[in-house]
This record gives sequence, C-alpha cells and structure tokens, in this order.
Amino acid sequence: MFWVLLLLLAWAVAGTACTRLCLAAVHTAAMDTKESTAAPDHDLTLYEAAFLSGGPRRVADLTLVSMARQQRLLLARTGWATVVDPRGRDEMERSVIGAIGPQGQSRIEPVRDAAAAADAVGSLADRLVSAGLAVPDAARDDIGAAVRQVRLAAAAVAALGAIALLAPDRSEMPAHLVALWFALPFVLTLSCLAIARIEIHPYTRWASPAGQRLLSALVRHSGGGGDRTYLTSVAVRGVRAIGEPDLRAAFAHREQHHEEMHWRE
Repeated sequence: MFWVLLLLLAWAVAGTACTRLCLAAVHTAAMDTKESTAAPDHDLTLYEAAFLSGGPRRVADLTLVSMARQQRLLLARTGWATVVDPRGRDEMERSVIGAIGPQGQSRIEPVRDAAAAADAVGSLADRLVSAGLAVPDAARDDIGAAVRQVRLAAAAVAALGAIALLAPDRSEMPAHLVALWFALPFVLTLSCLAIARIEIHPYTRWASPAGQRLLSALVRHSGGGGDRTYLTSVAVRGVRAIGEPDLRAAFAHREQHHEEMHWRE
C-alpha cells in the first residue's frame, strides 16, 4: 500500500497549493472590483505611464532619456552619465542627479538602480496604488508565489505518480488504475492554473486593468510626433524605443556591463 501513501501526499501537495492560488485569485477579483471605481478620466503623466509599463526602473530610464534629450545630462556610448545642468526640474530628476553624485559623473547602471529605489519613485507607486491603477507589492508577490507553488505541485504529483508506478508492491492494483488515481490531483493543479490564467491574466506585473486601460488611451492619443510622443514611446516600450544611435549605444553598453557584473558574481 506504499502507493496509497504517495497518493495521499500528492493530494496534500496539490490541495495546499491550489487553495493558496484560489485565495490569491479571490483577492485579485476583489481588487478588480475596487479598481472599477478608479477615475477613467485620469490623465497619466509620463512618469506614471513609465511605472505602470515597466516599474521603478522604467521611470529611471525615462528620466535619463528625457534629461539627455534636453542636453542637461550627457549619456556617453561607454555607459557613463555626466551632469550638464545640476538643477533638477522635479523630484525624479533630482533623484537622478543625486544618484550620480557630487563629482557629476557615474556609470549609468548604478544611477538607474539608485534612482529607481529613490523616495520619489516610491511616492509615485503609492499614489498609483491608492488610485487603483497599480498592483500592490503584496498582491503581486502573492500571485507570483502562488502560481509557482501550483506549478511545483503539478511536477511533484507527476513525480510521485511515477514513483508509485515503479513501486514493486502495488497490492495487485493495475498500473492504469494507479495512474488514474494520480491523474486526479494532477488535473486539479492544471485546472487551477487555467482558472488563474483567466482571473489574473489581465494584470501585468505593475498595472492593474484600470491602469492598462489608461495606458492604452495614452498610446492612442499620443500621435502627432514631437518630443512628447517620443518620450511616451520610451515610457511605454522602454529603452528599445530610443531612436538616436548614440543614446541607444549608451543603454546597450549599460546592459552589457550589467551582464558582465552578474556573470562575475
């Protein structure tokens, strides 16, 4: 009866993981109901659009690109940032200038990290969460952890089923019946993942459904060219929307440097 113990373990693993995921889905549905009251006529700023599209790092990237286009910050092809105008026009720019330091020059990657972790970005995130436009950190973490747990549970059930089939003593139980019993908790985990796909899929990592609707409206009304349209593309799409070769090279060098440091670690 060794396989029965394995089956009970499989049900315990699957049930625990699916319960956690269902609770996360219920919490998400409740949050969606709250977000339905978010002001539909809220005009997103570029910083808000950047956060909803790519989080704190996207806000830092947008600030760097904006300052570089105004020639108040020099972003070299070698991946270095140099301050030209030390007077920041808002909290985001002052965070970038402060991250560069008193010497007025630093590599782009640490500047980006420091600016993304600055209080100005944190305050922006709090405002968006309060408005129902951004997904709270706790909800985002709970959803991701619950989905990962169910995926691991599905793999664990499959592994336990394989062990049960290979067990020498199944009390004369046919192999196909043993496989059928283990298929039940396995189907349960897959069903929960499918339900979560439907219930939670409208949420990105950062923007709630209400935030995504405002992002879509911003993109639709951002045509006509000009600096505003350009920066809107950077806010929504990230540094891949940069058109200038030198500026693109600066951010490309930044990514290469980041990968090299990660490889060394």
